[in-house]
Amino acid sequence: MALNLVLPLLAQAFGLSYAQVGLLRALKSGVMVVFEIPGGLLAERWGERRLLILGLFCVGVGAVLLPLAGSLGGVMAAFVAIGIGNAFQHAQSSAVISAAYGPLKRRGALGWYNSAGDAGKLSFSGLIALTAAAGMAWQGTMGLFGGMTLVFMALLWQQFATADIGNPRAPASETTTKGWGIRDRGGFARLCLTSLLDTAVQSGFMVFVVFIFLDKGAAQHWAGFALVLSLIGGMFGKAGCGILAQRLGPKPAFVLAQIATATGLFALTQLSLLPAFVLLPFLGMFLQGSTSITYGTVSDMFEPDRQSRGFSLIYAVSGLSSVLGPVLFGLLADIGGLSLTLNGMAMLALLAIPPALSLKTVE
Repeated sequence: MALNLVLPLLAQAFGLSYAQVGLLRALKSGVMVVFEIPGGLLAERWGERRLLILGLFCVGVGAVLLPLAGSLGGVMAAFVAIGIGNAFQHAQSSAVISAAYGPLKRRGALGWYNSAGDAGKLSFSGLIALTAAAGMAWQGTMGLFGGMTLVFMALLWQQFATADIGNPRAPASETTTKGWGIRDRGGFARLCLTSLLDTAVQSGFMVFVVFIFLDKGAAQHWAGFALVLSLIGGMFGKAGCGILAQRLGPKPAFVLAQIATATGLFALTQLSLLPAFVLLPFLGMFLQGSTSITYGTVSDMFEPDRQSRGFSLIYAVSGLSSVLGPVLFGLLADIGGLSLTLNGMAMLALLAIPPALSLKTVE
């Protein structure tokens, strides 16, 4: 997510249009889509913990390479490495957490996991924004992050050596579950459609939120804090929406989140700079918190020994949406401006409600 803060700087350095910015961000998401499902299958054979270590290695290498890139090709190579690393993290962690907490508590647990991830994104995004405001180059901060990631990978490797989690399992041919273990194919297809629409709005907004505030007249370093404020809201929202889904049920919680998201996006087109900054944490809560609801529903539709596959599929769908969303909204911004783009995001958020209401979930 911190890459979104770097995108305006890359756009300035290489003279990129909004559509080209969307394509660059889509490259990382596209690589995630390609490697997400193979990662879920490999997790069954190798164990989730080995995939997590490999993912951290790729992210660390990509983050170190990015500030060294002297051309757009070098930037793309760094984005590819980071995309591969991301593909080997989310589904594996979600599968382990879902198995550990069971049907009644996994939505809340996944919400806290997603919230912890946002806390990390927030810390690093805030660091980039603060160093930019102080006149420091982002390259040093990004390189430091890459080095820290590799150090953390080594420490986690040591911890995993004695841990009894994420172990390899029997090959698919030796288990009683046949195929992909999907209990409700129609329901899972509707969940994928819900996630596709929901993630398109999230990814599009998070890519262009800095540009939106630059368009409103904010200075470069203050516009960077727009992403930070959105992440602050998302950090609380992912935990809160997970708990909300556990208390109210996933469908009412999701409807509430989407209506609040659409309302916030519509309002952002009308607000001046300061009120828009105030709105961002509240918008971020519901905009990003909805993922805790959709991801928490995956386990309802898969057999226990196919959880990694289930999460890899839904993350692949979300990754595909993260490819299409920034490109779609980037083209819309080039054609009609950023206000039209925000209105389009709001409409798409509301379109995610009907397929969500048709899902059969464990309340």
